[in-house]
Amino acid sequence: MATMSTATSTSTVLRPTPFLGQTRGANANPLRDVVSMGTGKFTMRFYRRGNFIEGLNVTEEILSPHSITRQLNDQITLAKALVVIAKESNNPQFAWELSSKIRNIQLLLSNAATKETPLTAENSKIAIRDMALLLYEAQQLHYDSATMIMRLKARIQSLEEQASSLTDRSSKYGQIAAEEVPKSFYCLGVRLTIEWFRNSTSKTELEGGSQVADKLKDNSLYHFCVFSDNIIATSVVVNSTASNSNNPDLIVFHIVTDEVNYAAMDAWFSMNRFRGVTIEVQKFEDFSWLKASYVPVLKQLQDSDTRNYYFSGNNDESQTPIKYRNPKYLSMLNHLRFYIPEVFPALEKVVFLDDDVVVQRDLSPLFSLELNGNVNGAVETCMETFHRFHKYLNYSHPLIRTHFDPDACGWAFGMNVFDLIQWRQRNVTGIYHYWQEKNIDRTLWKLGTLPPGLLTFYGLTEPLDPSWHVLGLGYTTVDPQLIQKGSVLHFNGNSKPWLKIGIEKYKPLWNKYVDYFNPIFKLNSEL
Repeated sequence: MATMSTATSTSTVLRPTPFLGQTRGANANPLRDVVSMGTGKFTMRFYRRGNFIEGLNVTEEILSPHSITRQLNDQITLAKALVVIAKESNNPQFAWELSSKIRNIQLLLSNAATKETPLTAENSKIAIRDMALLLYEAQQLHYDSATMIMRLKARIQSLEEQASSLTDRSSKYGQIAAEEVPKSFYCLGVRLTIEWFRNSTSKTELEGGSQVADKLKDNSLYHFCVFSDNIIATSVVVNSTASNSNNPDLIVFHIVTDEVNYAAMDAWFSMNRFRGVTIEVQKFEDFSWLKASYVPVLKQLQDSDTRNYYFSGNNDESQTPIKYRNPKYLSMLNHLRFYIPEVFPALEKVVFLDDDVVVQRDLSPLFSLELNGNVNGAVETCMETFHRFHKYLNYSHPLIRTHFDPDACGWAFGMNVFDLIQWRQRNVTGIYHYWQEKNIDRTLWKLGTLPPGLLTFYGLTEPLDPSWHVLGLGYTTVDPQLIQKGSVLHFNGNSKPWLKIGIEKYKPLWNKYVDYFNPIFKLNSEL
């Protein structure tokens, strides 16, 4: 190996790292000439006791500027960068040699850490020398720093673009998967619709007499409402509520669906019994008051810009995430929650349940909870900062900035206790209309029904004990103790338990309330 020059270079060329045994004048000492990586300067001092290299405390040795451990780590850092450059320069053999030496040094460091003894020049000089030779060879290949920086930046940019593209694809495909209707559900709906038209008695069975009609308006009973077009999901909500109730005969379920699914939904609940629970099925198309002149969402659907935003595949697609453009956010089944007093004019208190929940406890105590003059009883979700108001609302808009605290605590839809007397007195639906009309250009918020809910019920929400409503089973891992203690489990998120993309470990919590032995299920499975 030729002797290296001692002159200090001002060029951008990366310097090779000298190795033990490489000379630097007449007084060269292989145990002293340990270098700092990447500087081309020799460390002139080493820890000695006579001619014996003294082992140091591991922590002190690593923190020392003359540490062999640090020197080896610095060599690894530079070598890893050169591996990338070698691959980019179509030199796989050299990249492989560098990777091999990196692994050798990592093994040396791992053994030293395991034995809790510091590295010394004696037991590390071979590794230092071999790596230094390769780093010197890299210099001869003219991998100058400017070239390295340019190529690394290009590589990083390429990887970032790939990651962004894959993230976008994942979001789109995940949204599509979340919106799919399983074949079995679709076939079940078709079969139930046929049964409904075949059997005229199923159309009137739910209306069987004045006794049922009286129950639908009896405020001494426990009234629950679900707005959904998903038959099986709604059935799970009803079945789990009835199965865990101490007095199921006192429960009344009010189900509202759309015209497309009404026959199938009505047939299903006509054909099945849920421990004496009273069930009413309606379709929102029958509500005479539900007109564009009264409902801002229906009025927005008549606007061409709104229709293009949600239904056009080419409109601003590259700038607006697909989750914000989901037409389901304009579905009346999603927005009916803001019209509960109109839907049920005779009722005074209602528990609202989403169709992706499972009930594990008796919910009758919810009806005796004191809401202290508030309209909405809900579980708050501000254990994390990303569940506060600033997460959901646009605080650059003056209307939001001047009226709402950005750190106000968010809460969840999915299990809510609504005092309909207070609702009517405070004209809560009118408040909702005000904010919907202000957001016609989507500048106050973009996504879903929760942001307008936060605005509508601001200052009108009573926090409930978190055990009443456990969220996250449709997108994240939830503490098993919270699940065990939870009264209502919410599969909010894309990974619904009835989909293939559902989280497997949580599916049994939902499946236990599906009556797979039902004759119509067996017929459906044969299709």
